Amino acid sequence: MEIDPAQPWWRAERRAGEESPTTWLLAVRVQPGASRTGAVGPAGVDGAELKVRLASPPVDGRANDELVRWLAKELGVPRSAVSLVRGQASRSKVVRVETLQRRM
Repeated sequence: MEIDPAQPWWRAERRAGEESPTTWLLAVRVQPGASRTGAVGPAGVDGAELKVRLASPPVDGRANDELVRWLAKELGVPRSAVSLVRGQASRSKVVRVETLQRRM
């Protein structure tokens, strides 16, 4: 999977002074407790969320952890570059993805 700004579930998070976006927001609709983890396709009335099935159950944050781990692997970024912004206890979530790590 790659970041595709043409898809409605990806949105650039622009920061002051940046020429091109390095941070993206991903709208996700999860289905925990599936037989295996993977992206399904558009979800919602307008298709503005990416539906993702998760093999982990929605217990003690395990499904959220699996979502972050899976997205990092699929996008080829470190796990620390993916964070859950909104929807910790909801099926609809917003995830932040840092595409470039700044060095100090």
